[in-house]
Amino acid sequence: MSLPDTRAQETRGAAFDPVGVWHLVAYHDVDDDGGVSDGPLGSTPRGMLLYTADGHMAVSMMRAPDGPDGPERGDGGSETFMGYAGRWRLEGGRMVHEVAVSAHPFMVGTRQIRHLRVDGGDLVLTGVAQGGEHQQRRILRWRRAD
Repeated sequence: MSLPDTRAQETRGAAFDPVGVWHLVAYHDVDDDGGVSDGPLGSTPRGMLLYTADGHMAVSMMRAPDGPDGPERGDGGSETFMGYAGRWRLEGGRMVHEVAVSAHPFMVGTRQIRHLRVDGGDLVLTGVAQGGEHQQRRILRWRRAD
């Protein structure tokens, strides 16, 4: 099965080409009341997101080992690494990731749908994660690598 060409598709009226390497700038959770808090990787997460022109993608994120929330802090944070890889495509204002491999096996074979927004050159992806009985809205801000 071949995916449609994903380069330079329209995103809210302007051409956007995500192909390349992106660095994680911020990762936040938003609760039902609109309150914003650090995401599961702490206040200074690190990450890389890669999109290839032929429709492949990979994302790796970690809790910063030298940051205030690093693993050595012993704060009981359950997440120290998150990552998956597979295929990507744009559908209007949404980025769709088809997960082929993952650090979390339950994600393999799923479609991760993220609302996409470009803000001052940054790529902002917003999605929902299932956490037990409630859904957790997450906002990830990525900046293109130099």
